[in-house]
Amino acid sequence: MVLETMPDWFVAKADKGEFWTDERCYITELLNDAASPEASLAIARVEPGVTTQLHKLVGVSERYIVRKGQGIVEVDGVTQPLGPGDQAVIPPDTAQRITNTGTEDLEFYCVCVPRFRPGSYVSLE
Repeated sequence: MVLETMPDWFVAKADKGEFWTDERCYITELLNDAASPEASLAIARVEPGVTTQLHKLVGVSERYIVRKGQGIVEVDGVTQPLGPGDQAVIPPDTAQRITNTGTEDLEFYCVCVPRFRPGSYVSLE
């Protein structure tokens, strides 16, 4: 059975596409809306040799889950190499950035709890 209107549980692809941020990376938002304030999900893409802006998210925890590429993540001044399948769990209000150390783009999921809002982003540079 095909309905003429979409059911409440279905979310059509919001084709916002990838966009550049002042953080020095590209973002594709997969989930970030007021209807689901508990979390947001995005894909970040960092080009080879690039280090993202040192920043913190006020009141928001973030988890990076690497899809492809190699990098070094820095959380609260401590660095750790990471690659596909690795995760970094970043507490709220904690300084963070990531460097692409490989020869291909570094791509990772960004899961924010609660959802990312521009007002929570604070540059530390």
